[in-house]
Amino acid sequence: METEHIPEPAAGDTAATRPGLGRGTLLLMSVAAGLSVAGNYFAQPLLDVIGRDLHLSASTAALVVTVAQVGYGLGLLLLVPLGDLLERRGLAVTLTALTAVFLTVTASAPNAALLLTGTALTGLASVAAQVVVPYAATLAAPAERGRTVGTVMTGLLLGILLARTAAGLLAELGGWRTVYWVNAALMLLMAVLLRLRLPALRTTAGLRYPALLRSTLALFRQEPVLRWRGALGALTFAGFSVLWTALAFLMSGPSYGWQESAIGLLGLVGAAGSLSASVAGRLADRGLAHRVTGAAAFLLLGSWGLLALGGAGGAWSLAALLAGVIILDLSAQAVHISNQNLVYAVRPESRNRLNSAYMTSYFVGGAIGSALTSAVWGAAGWHGVCVLGATLAAVVVALWALERMRRRAAGGGPEGGGRGKRGGDAVGQVLTERGRW
Repeated sequence: METEHIPEPAAGDTAATRPGLGRGTLLLMSVAAGLSVAGNYFAQPLLDVIGRDLHLSASTAALVVTVAQVGYGLGLLLLVPLGDLLERRGLAVTLTALTAVFLTVTASAPNAALLLTGTALTGLASVAAQVVVPYAATLAAPAERGRTVGTVMTGLLLGILLARTAAGLLAELGGWRTVYWVNAALMLLMAVLLRLRLPALRTTAGLRYPALLRSTLALFRQEPVLRWRGALGALTFAGFSVLWTALAFLMSGPSYGWQESAIGLLGLVGAAGSLSASVAGRLADRGLAHRVTGAAAFLLLGSWGLLALGGAGGAWSLAALLAGVIILDLSAQAVHISNQNLVYAVRPESRNRLNSAYMTSYFVGGAIGSALTSAVWGAAGWHGVCVLGATLAAVVVALWALERMRRRAAGGGPEGGGRGKRGGDAVGQVLTERGRW
């Protein structure tokens, strides 16, 4: 039997949403999550300048993005389940500190081999963010879990998107390595603050590490909700990665001719989409997760039409491109947060393993999207990339429609994912679905 110990609130945390999680702690977890994942995305607006400095081809430079996501995926599979075995504060602090160490490897890389090694190891350790997300979900009151997850995920998503802005600006000031040195220092600071601020939380899974990993993989077979939502997440993040991997090449190419700092500023545009995370979380608390997914899937498909118009250059094309970036990011985050709220409700006592399984699918999709982009860009340029992204989005729409039909046929109703007037209790509903599907 798995049990969790939740401590009393930290001193001075008078506004806790549940013992151990106050507003200040929640904000710290959000910032830590964002900084943890940021190191995996610094390279995206800098691919051209990194390639020139280290004498890499465009396809080899693009591998930096793919390697980061592969490392992150391995960390999700191998390290995140430890949150159901080890004390979570210690695990989060250790991974945060290791991320800082590996960022220094990337910052000092003299060649492609060490650059890719540092990037992969940084990705592996940066899953500290995915230890923090279910940590916060466990500490939150059930009726506020969607809002809590949405808040931490807003920080994480801002880290992903603003990493590009920071990378572009710092590269202009001190070269592409500067941003990695700065992030390493910030991660060391986060490790100290997390150790001082987070409450201790231990889960007794009653399993050894090999059995823990086997049980994580077994969740795909046992939980239909995880399979459906893992597939939706993988396809959505694949499309997200297609856009952000190709965007640096488009903006630095002949159509626009932007410098690194200007390309990085596109992260500010994309950050507007991260605001949907909190909204999606609140709607999930009201039991509207499935409707949010459907609306976001159709918006995701429509965004690629705007992005295709943005490839020609000029004011009107740029306006279409920026609108497409905002809509795609907003839609992708709405799907992701809805997925997480439904998946976390399946087995609350195994939330780290559920997160590991779901997020592994998610980032495998991202790695595949980045790898496909490298090949498609070389063969068909921006319009080929847009066709690839639209195809992935169309499959997301089809899977959502199929999931909805199967739920209705099983008598599950159209909604779910939170405590609300229409959705009922997420845990009860998902457990019912497990028996029916």
